[in-house]
Amino acid sequence: MSNYCVILAGGSSSSFWPISRENRPKELVRSEITGKSFLMQTYNRMLGIFPAENIFIATLYRLKETILEQLPQVGEDQLILEPYSRNTAPAIAFSTYRILAKDPDAVIVTVPTDQQIGNTEFFHESITKAIDYASNYDALLALGIVPASPDTHFGYVQVEGGRDAYKAGVPIKARTFTEKPSAELARVFIESGEFLWNSGIFVWKASKIHEEMQECCPEITMLWEGWQNYMGTPQERSFVERVYTDSPNVSIDYAVLEKSGKLWVLPSLFDWSDVGDFNSLYENYPHKDGDGNIVSIAGKSLLKDVEGSMVWSNRPRKLTVLRGLKDFLVVDSDDVLYICPRDEKILHDTQSELADPDFDEYK
Repeated sequence: MSNYCVILAGGSSSSFWPISRENRPKELVRSEITGKSFLMQTYNRMLGIFPAENIFIATLYRLKETILEQLPQVGEDQLILEPYSRNTAPAIAFSTYRILAKDPDAVIVTVPTDQQIGNTEFFHESITKAIDYASNYDALLALGIVPASPDTHFGYVQVEGGRDAYKAGVPIKARTFTEKPSAELARVFIESGEFLWNSGIFVWKASKIHEEMQECCPEITMLWEGWQNYMGTPQERSFVERVYTDSPNVSIDYAVLEKSGKLWVLPSLFDWSDVGDFNSLYENYPHKDGDGNIVSIAGKSLLKDVEGSMVWSNRPRKLTVLRGLKDFLVVDSDDVLYICPRDEKILHDTQSELADPDFDEYK
């Protein structure tokens, strides 16, 4: 039995727009400080657990060249190339069939790309413990993070066993899922001692997730009928394109995990944050200046009375002057100047308005 890692890097262009775009989603945007993208950081983190040849990347065809440029050590046969984005359930189905064709006894660790993780040693320990559990039991295992606060940006999973049962540090049966609750409900969750943050990191036998997908989401698995004849062949791409044409757009949480009676949660203590949007990036960014700003400006700048703001510019020949801003987002790129209060609802509403076809050239 061998262990494999699948890194989900399908790409979201809207979360960090206009820094991220359709051909450069947030997973592939390089940090101005480290020079590394979320994908590069995730790959290096998983190298501490898996041999390089057992790390696969699920992404889109159109991102192939950028990914190979960022990770030249990855072979093309390690890319699981989706024709379109259909959320995590189809991506995990595709990845499962690809690995099953290679190794019917495989154990798969599936990890998102857009996460910040500290305490790497604790992270490796949790993954190793999860692999050992999944290898010996027919369970779907999620890594649950012991919550530090009633954060509304994360999903929550309730576990059985009553208050503080997770403190035993062993896998516990899952009871319910709640995606991004209100602040009041999040406080209730934390006070109950029965909830963990859903990390989106999953561990299971390839054969077991295949079996559970057949049971819980046959509308997906029926599209893959005959997959054994196509995986790893020249006909794989055309087969997958036919599948994805009819595939629903659905998350693995909704398609399988909320329905399966086989889901368990491993409480984990490593530092973790899901970097889903500008505000979650701001809250978890470690390099703010003395006024609480995140500043990445390629050219000269003059900032006065600017607090709690995010300022980004890739214009080396342009002077950036800002005064009297508090809790703002300012992005100055080659073709977009974006200035907006760093308010979650306002940012979301603005993104919705930008979905108008008139703005397609800037996506």
